[in-house]
Amino acid sequence: MTLNIRGFIQGADEPIWVEVLNAAYADDEYWRAITVDEFLLEQKRPGFDFEGRFVAELKGRTVGVAHAYVDKFRTDGQGFVRLSIIPEYRGLGAEQKLMETALKELKARGMTTAQAWTESTKEDHIRLFEGFGFERVRVFSLMGMELANVARGIGESEEVTITPLRLDVDEDIQLFCWLDNEAFKEHFNYRPHTLEETRHNLHNNPYLKQREFFFAMLNSAGVGYVGVGIDENYNLQRNTMIGEVNVIGVLKPHRKGGVGTSLMLHALENLRAKGMTGAILGVDDYNATKAMGLYEKVGFAVKRKDFIYQRSL
Repeated sequence: MTLNIRGFIQGADEPIWVEVLNAAYADDEYWRAITVDEFLLEQKRPGFDFEGRFVAELKGRTVGVAHAYVDKFRTDGQGFVRLSIIPEYRGLGAEQKLMETALKELKARGMTTAQAWTESTKEDHIRLFEGFGFERVRVFSLMGMELANVARGIGESEEVTITPLRLDVDEDIQLFCWLDNEAFKEHFNYRPHTLEETRHNLHNNPYLKQREFFFAMLNSAGVGYVGVGIDENYNLQRNTMIGEVNVIGVLKPHRKGGVGTSLMLHALENLRAKGMTGAILGVDDYNATKAMGLYEKVGFAVKRKDFIYQRSL
């Protein structure tokens, strides 16, 4: 069988790419089929890397895709490999050829390390990564809870006031950008977000159509923030009513004082008020702020583990 690896053709291959992604992740209960329009909107992010995308074809049939992704705003030489194979074509060599091509591409573009992600249950992905010399460097958890279990009086701060972020007020966007960078500068894979990125990301999300953000204010100063969103198409496809806490951060001097608890409880109440019956979020198990303890305290439990692999180029 002749396997062909070719470059992605912008303006023509988007439907093929989306088809592969939807087929590759169809068995993931937290994935829902995306559309070409959503895929195109995602590529409008400031600094999106249009280069390094490859398509694997077997007998004229597209069987897999890979993106040797370079974050144009990073300065640490860290590149990323995102690889997807249609299930019935796994194990036929496309994974190896796409990985070889992606690593070569990252190296040619000056990257010094490569990262790849997989679910902990994807043994074929783990074998592939380890076969190419990747080592596991991080574990992330997807956590979930039922919103009927949201409680009060579990250590929330009595000093902060929770106020909404106003998307039409530039001072609010600037505050969010500053808080986001300050709260996450100790975190794995951190790099500063520009104000342009922040503004774009707050106004544009291909998947979460209903989104709100809130500040924790103390003495008229922002000390933390939280964001929630609802993917209506996910809920329709999966016949559920789940919302997402997609970001939360507290400035280091104000941690351990109940600010994060207040923000999280406000976020969960917001989702419940919108008719959601459950909530999900993602967290780095080795998070410097030990955020998992907060999430478990408010009622979240681990639903899935994801692994981050890395190797030198």
